[in-house]
Amino acid sequence: MNSKKLTIAAAIVLMSGLGVMSASAQNAAPAAPAAPAAAAPATAPMPANSSTPAASADSMKAADTSAAPAAPAASSDSADASKSADAKPKENPYGLYQLWANGDFVARGVIVLLALMSIGTWYIFIMKYWEQSRMLSQAKIVEKRFWSSANLNEGIDHLPKDSIFRSVAESGVAASSGQGTGLVNLNDWVGMSLTRQVEDANSRLQGGVAFLASVGSTAPFVGLFGTVWGIYHALIAIGIAGQASIDKVAGPVGEALIMTAIGLGVAVPAVLLYNFLVRRNRVILEKVRGFAGDLQTYLITRAK
Repeated sequence: MNSKKLTIAAAIVLMSGLGVMSASAQNAAPAAPAAPAAAAPATAPMPANSSTPAASADSMKAADTSAAPAAPAASSDSADASKSADAKPKENPYGLYQLWANGDFVARGVIVLLALMSIGTWYIFIMKYWEQSRMLSQAKIVEKRFWSSANLNEGIDHLPKDSIFRSVAESGVAASSGQGTGLVNLNDWVGMSLTRQVEDANSRLQGGVAFLASVGSTAPFVGLFGTVWGIYHALIAIGIAGQASIDKVAGPVGEALIMTAIGLGVAVPAVLLYNFLVRRNRVILEKVRGFAGDLQTYLITRAK
């Protein structure tokens, strides 16, 4: 009985001890969150200023959004600068000046020769055109004043002193005086005298025109010689460089072809001006021959 009582008492004590332990455990469990509560005052400003992180986040976003367009703006400025740099005309590394500066004595000699041909062509054309215009005006004076004069001497005085028509008239009058007619008759003598004057007028008109014909026929070949010489040196330079890219070929060959263009630019005007002057010479010569024939008839028959 005693043992049973002891057992029951021990069981009661054990159960009461377990209850006390569980109660203490329950009391200790709520105490655990007290640590954050105690630490709450230290972290209390964070909830109080909970808008500060949001504001800082918003400010950071605003800064990011405001700073973001800066890079495209800078890139656009650089793009505009590059476009403006590209828009500027680049200096041509090839051309007539470079051909003269980089060419040897043969290339420069060809350019100088073509330049002299062109200058001579235009000088002769201007001088011959002025001379032809003067002769045509003298032909009009012959038609208006010479044949309307009372006699030959008066008609000759109406002609300019440097006129070819006056030279023909004076030669015909001198031949009709009867000098040197022992072997030929008067008609043939006067005819031969007037023919000589007409031939002299023809030689005077043709003076310098042959130069235009020579320039028109030789200038293209002179330019072609310069082209061949330039291409020859260009090929040598390409062979030494060991590269046949377009920039190595186009520039030197293009400079060489300028020679052909210059030759054609000299030859074409020379040919056109030559034909123009020859046509006007033919018109003037026909007027001189007509005047000489009419004068011969008048001197022989003494009638107009």
